[in-house]
Amino acid sequence: MRPDGNDGIFTLIEYANSPSACTMSTLYVVATPIGNLEDITVRALRVLREVELVAAEDTRVTRRLLARYEIDTPLTSYREHNAAKKSPELLETLASGSDIALVSDAGTPALNDPGAELVAGAAAAGFDVVAVPGASAPAAAVSVAGMPMDGFVFLGFMPRRRRDRLSLLESEADTTRPLLAFETPHRLRAALADLLAALGDRRVVVARELTKLHEEVFRGTLSEAVDRFEEPKGEVTLVIEGAPDGAPGPSDRDEAVKLLARLREGGMRARAAVDLAAEQTGLPRRDVYRLWLDAHS
Repeated sequence: MRPDGNDGIFTLIEYANSPSACTMSTLYVVATPIGNLEDITVRALRVLREVELVAAEDTRVTRRLLARYEIDTPLTSYREHNAAKKSPELLETLASGSDIALVSDAGTPALNDPGAELVAGAAAAGFDVVAVPGASAPAAAVSVAGMPMDGFVFLGFMPRRRRDRLSLLESEADTTRPLLAFETPHRLRAALADLLAALGDRRVVVARELTKLHEEVFRGTLSEAVDRFEEPKGEVTLVIEGAPDGAPGPSDRDEAVKLLARLREGGMRARAAVDLAAEQTGLPRRDVYRLWLDAHS
């Protein structure tokens, strides 16, 4: 026990400078199935059997996986709400010479899931951190999207508040690479409507319940997706077509700002100024109107 009575639970910074940091235990970051329990690698199963402890986002979900493959490694909870407390405890376990496997509910830990704090702490403390790759919802959705894919912009889960969501989407409106996002069933229709408003009627792939019994991959336009989906079941991964080449960029916005300023100085009212600036710059009218509001707020 430490003199301060903290039961030896160091902070991450203390661990990085402690003598125990030289113990070469390993933190394995293990990808698990996103639905179908057969989608797990032979290596992942071996690691889950051989480590001394599995740190799981949801022990109930992971327990079913381990039971399916007759693995009896002890489990402990490691999730968003207890990460600050559990990270030092798990670092202590590593310092004792025990290897740990970190898993999330589905897919790859630390990719829009808990884990980054523990990975950073383990690496800073000198422990080995090893990826055991496997199933991934983004990779699965991209592979069946049927869009040119020399890269994509991953948005994770979009903001819950509509204002924040629209702000994010409008900031990516000129991105020519596809956008990839996660969404929950009860927010899907609202998110699709906001995508349509912010980006226009682009192609979209709605990948629902990937690898599960009721898997669905919808390919169409955003307007068609809004009409189709009310509140479906299961987690959703969205792949949205990027902006076409030659779409308005920052220089077009700068030109619009300057033009709007001149028109305002000349006494032109908002509606007429916005219409003229949109016509001359090629920017969507909604974007020009936002520039007008930003300049006079």
